[in-house]
Amino acid sequence: MTDDFDLDQVSSLDSLSTPETELTVSDGTITNSLENIEKVRAFRAEKIKEIYQSLRPGQQQMADWNGGPLAISAVPGAGKSTGMAVAAALAIAHYQLHAHRQLVIVTFTRSAAANIRAKITEKLKDLKLPLGGFVVHTLHGLALNIAQKHPELSGLNLENVTLILPTPSNRITRTCVEQWITANPRHYQRLIEGVQFDGEETERLRRQSVLRTEVLPNLAWKVIQEAKSSGLQPQDLKEISERIPDDYEILKIAGGLYENYQTLLRSQNLIDYDEMILAALRVLENQAIRQFWQNRVFAVFEDEAQDSTPLQSKLLRILARSSESISDDLETLNLVRVGDPNQAINSTFTPADPIYFRNFCNECEQLKKLATMDQAGRSSCIIIDAANYMLSWVNRSKLAGNEQPFREQMIRLVGWNDPQPNANPPAYDRGLELCEPADIYQTVEWIVQRIVTILNHDPKGKFAILIRENKQGEFISNLLNNPKSYNINIPEDFKTKIRIYDASQQARNSKIPEEMLALLQFLDRPHSPDYLKLALKVLGDRNLIPNLDYNKIAIHPEEFLYPGPLDPPQPPEIRQCRYFCCQLLQARLELPPYQLISFLALSLRYERTELATADKLAERIGQKTFGSHSMGTILEVLNDIVSSERFEPVDIDEETSKESPYTRDGQLTLITMHKAKGLDWDYVFLPFLQESTIPGNLRVLPQTKFLGELTLSEVARAQIRAASHGQELIPDVMTAWEQAKDLKIAEEYRLLYVAMTRAKRFLWMSASRFSPYTWHKPENQQEQKPCPVFIALKQQFPQHFLEKY
Repeated sequence: MTDDFDLDQVSSLDSLSTPETELTVSDGTITNSLENIEKVRAFRAEKIKEIYQSLRPGQQQMADWNGGPLAISAVPGAGKSTGMAVAAALAIAHYQLHAHRQLVIVTFTRSAAANIRAKITEKLKDLKLPLGGFVVHTLHGLALNIAQKHPELSGLNLENVTLILPTPSNRITRTCVEQWITANPRHYQRLIEGVQFDGEETERLRRQSVLRTEVLPNLAWKVIQEAKSSGLQPQDLKEISERIPDDYEILKIAGGLYENYQTLLRSQNLIDYDEMILAALRVLENQAIRQFWQNRVFAVFEDEAQDSTPLQSKLLRILARSSESISDDLETLNLVRVGDPNQAINSTFTPADPIYFRNFCNECEQLKKLATMDQAGRSSCIIIDAANYMLSWVNRSKLAGNEQPFREQMIRLVGWNDPQPNANPPAYDRGLELCEPADIYQTVEWIVQRIVTILNHDPKGKFAILIRENKQGEFISNLLNNPKSYNINIPEDFKTKIRIYDASQQARNSKIPEEMLALLQFLDRPHSPDYLKLALKVLGDRNLIPNLDYNKIAIHPEEFLYPGPLDPPQPPEIRQCRYFCCQLLQARLELPPYQLISFLALSLRYERTELATADKLAERIGQKTFGSHSMGTILEVLNDIVSSERFEPVDIDEETSKESPYTRDGQLTLITMHKAKGLDWDYVFLPFLQESTIPGNLRVLPQTKFLGELTLSEVARAQIRAASHGQELIPDVMTAWEQAKDLKIAEEYRLLYVAMTRAKRFLWMSASRFSPYTWHKPENQQEQKPCPVFIALKQQFPQHFLEKY
């Protein structure tokens, strides 16, 4: 997450003075030294010219930066990281930056930070320049290092705090909910009554379960991220709530949950990612310290700027300002922000919102400081045509209501004299294929057939199947591994012709600590409705028991687990659930606690890498509970592991390879569309493009409909966004719900655009006539409509539509 940001630390190469200062008289004369300097300068000038001429026009605009603000809006495949690396190297050379006056580069992820660092280092070595003139960070890494250097101002000492992420399932979030319920019994009762409540006790208990384990934890999770990253305090939410007519007073509830959360963080020495940013901002409130940092930061370059939040942007603006400046006007900042608002796909999981980067682009445009990188060499012509048509068509169609998903920025082919090799590679066959298989099983058959054909032409090609959710990847993986079990036609030697890498498996593995915690809590307290429900959900997600409304089952744990002779007979699916749970409870009686994780891993039918991850988890717990293997101690340690979000799953394939596991030659990668951002493959397959999947909708779960046809967390988030965008009129509940639906639709179309632009030579898209309503039960298929974009592409490119193989 972080890198060492020590402005006083110089690398081994930095200990060498720059050629311009090498005026020594030992073994020579000053004249000779001056001649050497001129040679170095001439070499460097020639090398800079050579590097500059290797850039495309948009990249050259970035390299031409000579101070002040600059926004670069880049299309997919435009080479923005290469452009940023060259711009950074040229700025370091031009302004003679060094370890005490540095260029700070920030980006969104650690992998992106490592990539840009390597590229800048390579350019500096080409120019024979020392490496101390720049530093690369993630946004949170930068903030954390500033906070760590001044603990007396930040209030942050990493030796005494633990990092957490406020997911709905962790104990901090659940404790917030329980505290709020205790302190607000009448408000809680209003939620229980919801709509159409007749006072029946069983229904009351069911609604209590839904509120305590689903609705309120999700509300806390989304609101805390959204409000905190926007700089809003709990009291702000309560004040906004008073301005909105709302029977449930959703933002008032949110403010109470947020307040409890902050109190728990302080009392338990915990921090989250936003606390890092806030801690750094507290440090920079001190004028002397702020000037200290500003004097050492020459400029800030930000990559993936479309994923920034208001707090993060505030931090970067402070650092990019001159220490002598008393103004925060944009033109006073040495700030370069590079991004693509059309690839903003993270607001589903984070508070990121493309509106902030769009606003920055608009401000820079007024100052004539906006550059556009619209030439892209990644994809063949037909793939670019399809992506451009999709972007324009979605904006015109108003499918996202009042939201315009895309900035009107078309991808252009590179010029005929493009200086970079392999630009706009030739399409394979038609380059674009649109298919309508009968069902999801035939979809996989057709994909395999196409891959086999391509392998005969390009055995070292890079292939990817991009899916919308991990369950789809699990379905494809199961079919490829066990075709006979599903009675589908896949060549027996298919897996010998191509390596298959299931990246979605890694995401499933990361949930193993949570699964173990849920099951162990149930084994420790089987009569707890909450723990029983969580355990049933784990078993259902693993397809070991039927998927049911577990709230109804969990209301009376004793009756479910041990029904008496006078209790009504249980339906077969309930008996199946009970049988599995009782088997687990029997093992609790027969096995010592420290052996339960291994037993549960086998019971959940974990495969090879999952078992390795479970073993790693058991070993870590064993180390932390040495000498005290009681269930209580194990649960306490496991709780901490889950809350800290630091446990890394095992990936056996990745450990045995030094290259990127996602883009190997001769490999088929199963990966989600979100995780595919920043990657590309020769041949990309996009299956399951149903309207119910993309754009889908903000689904109101049946068990929560007693609150109405809306989701409290999404309503609150839309209202908070309106406030953070500076809107005077905060939307009422139903208006906010409509806005939330529009935002979701807009982001889903941007996600599809990202997926389409991952392809270099061949893009295959399909929407089967029959598809499951939920991928938890893929066998239950029904006729569904294709994604509207698929229909539009089919009409625009009829020559690329295939009715059958």
